[in-house]
This record gives sequence, structure tokens and C-alpha cells, in this order.
Amino acid sequence: MIRNGHGEAGNAKRPGPRARRAVRVWCDGCYDMVHYGHSNQLRQARAMGDHLIVGVHTDEEIAKHKGPPVFTQEERYKMVQAIKWVDEVVPAAPYVTTLETLDKYNCDFCVHGNDITLTVDGRDTYEEVKQAGRYRECKRTQGVSTTDLVGRMLLVTKAHHSSQEMSSEYREYADSFGKCPGGRNPWTGVSQFLQTSQKIIQFASGKEPQPGETVIYVAGAFDLFHIGHVDFLEKVYGLAERPYVIAGLHFDQEVNHYKGKNYPIMNLHERTLSVLACRYVSEVVIGAPYSVTAELLDHFKVDLVCHGKTEVVPDKDGSDPYEEPKRRGIFCQVDSGNDLTTDLIVQRIIKNRLEYEARNQKKEAKELAFQEAMRRQEAQPERETWLSF
Repeated sequence: MIRNGHGEAGNAKRPGPRARRAVRVWCDGCYDMVHYGHSNQLRQARAMGDHLIVGVHTDEEIAKHKGPPVFTQEERYKMVQAIKWVDEVVPAAPYVTTLETLDKYNCDFCVHGNDITLTVDGRDTYEEVKQAGRYRECKRTQGVSTTDLVGRMLLVTKAHHSSQEMSSEYREYADSFGKCPGGRNPWTGVSQFLQTSQKIIQFASGKEPQPGETVIYVAGAFDLFHIGHVDFLEKVYGLAERPYVIAGLHFDQEVNHYKGKNYPIMNLHERTLSVLACRYVSEVVIGAPYSVTAELLDHFKVDLVCHGKTEVVPDKDGSDPYEEPKRRGIFCQVDSGNDLTTDLIVQRIIKNRLEYEARNQKKEAKELAFQEAMRRQEAQPERETWLSF
């Protein structure tokens, strides 16, 4: 079991001896290609209790029931551990959630989104806990899914940032990717996430830097927020005794300028929530300038500016974007020890394209079969009543 030591959930006060018993909540899943939808589920689950335990399935279990995962189990364990609402992570959690599992970790109930999770043979993985009344649902975050992100990566186009720019080829692919015949997945292809101020407030800590804290600034795309980013931010966080880490996120057009191809995969609003969910980040600058300017450093009272080992692309005028922090002697290059990049993730997807397409089609087919079975089950009592006359 992995215990977290940072962030809001990790530092929450525990009830005293005379206070009510702490409510322990269980969540489980694959958490493959963790995005802000996963984080939002865990945020909602944590709000239902006092202590959140998250079980993460092994590569073997995911391959058996869904198809090959994009990330290894060790990568997925650490990604979930980095989400600030998570108190504990349980590796190798069983794929089917049972009362035995809830009791083993002293959990009162489990929480899952209002979508369907099925075993390889079409069984509802939460059937037992639902029947026992120890199941709660939270709202699914519309506008994002792993299926959708895989679809964006497989297309060398910028159209996923705007439905107005969709080519006929993209429309055809967006209408068919990840679907079995007759499938209906409304979230494939174009990003349909609608950002609101309330969602940002829910994800943000709302805490200002306090006296004695070291303000550390990092900047980048943070696209497809992944374990490489987490390892980097964790190293940055550890540079000070009392760190306050600010992440500057570049505009989509800026990212495309220095990354090219169809980057960024996720738009600025999506990337903002993904980074805000990380326990090592205190604040996000939405649409930060590419060059770290004197005005930015003075405004946020920055003590230290960090960059990883990735290449630093010159600004449009050919200048070094870190020229000012270097001049002030507050620039630091950090080696996270992890060479994973968004490019490498995309390569993983493309290399196994047919497997991921088959995985998504298999998921859609099972969901349709389950929905049809539920409709038949709901209609059964009516039929029996009609026959009784």
C-alpha cells in the first residue's frame, strides 16, 4: 500500500478520539492514461468521505478484460498516487469489486462514475457491492475519455481543437473510431470539454504563497499529463523545505509552434485541470508567456525557475526563453530521471494501433450488450403482469 504525504487529502485533519468515525471510501479502476476525468471522479469520491483509498488493476487483469494498457502498472500506480485527493493507493486491486475487498481495507462503500464497467464475460464489476447497498455513483466528466484521447493521437491533424476545422477525413474517422456497428460514443474525436470557472475552483487549492515558502516556477505544455511530468514536478517540489510550485501552461498555438504535428493533444483548458490535480502543484498560470519575463518573475515573486532535461526551443525572435531568470541567477535545470515524453506516448499508441482500436470496439460492444440486457430486465415485470390477467 502506498501512502501519500503531500496535498490537501494527505494533510487533512483526522477526527479526534471523541469525534465521529472517519468515513473510508474505496475507488478502483485501470487509471490508464490518467486525465482530468479520472481526477474529477476521485475528487468527488473524496468529498463523500474522510479517507480515499484507490485500487489500481494490474497489466495482466486489464489485458484480460479490456485489452493492452498504454502505461505499465508501476507507472499507473504512481500517477494515481500523485493526484491530490488520494490518500492511499492499493496496487494489484482485483478487477471485480467485492465486499471482501471493502472489508479488507475497512471501507464503508465504493464510488464509481455513472458509466458501465464490465468483465470479459459481460458481468457488472460492481454487482455484489450494489446489491449490498455499499455503492455510490458520481458524475462522469463529459468531454473526455481514454478512447477520445487515443483517437486524437492517431490522427496527424489539429482538428481536435476545433470542430470548425474538421476535414472530411477527420469527420469520417471521428464518427467510426472506437465503435462497433451501431455504437454511439459521443466523445470520440473532437474535444467537447466546456471549461467553467466553477470547475477550476473545484480543482484549485485557492491558497496564496505564505511567508517562508519558496515560490518555484516551471513552464511548458504539460500535454497528456503523464508520469514523466509527475517525476519532474516531484523533484522540483523537493528542492525546497516549503515549496509553492507555479506551473505556467502555454497557449495551444504556442505549443504547436514549438512542437508541430498535431500537438497539443489536449487543449489549454484540459491541460489546466490535469496539472491542477497534481499534489505537487500549488497554482497554474493559464496561457503563460513562452519567455519567462521580468514582469512574470516580479508579479509572482518567483524565487527559483526550473526546467527539465528536454530541449529548450528558442523564442520566435531567436532569444533564450530563460534569459531573464539566468541573468538573475535563479535558473535551475532538473533531471527527473524519467525520459518519458508525450512523443513517446504517441509512439506507443501508433505502434499498437490495431490493438487499441480493437480494445475500444470491444468495450463499446460490451456496453451495448449490457444496456440491452438491462432494458430486457426492466421490461420483464411488465410482461409478467400482463400474463397474469
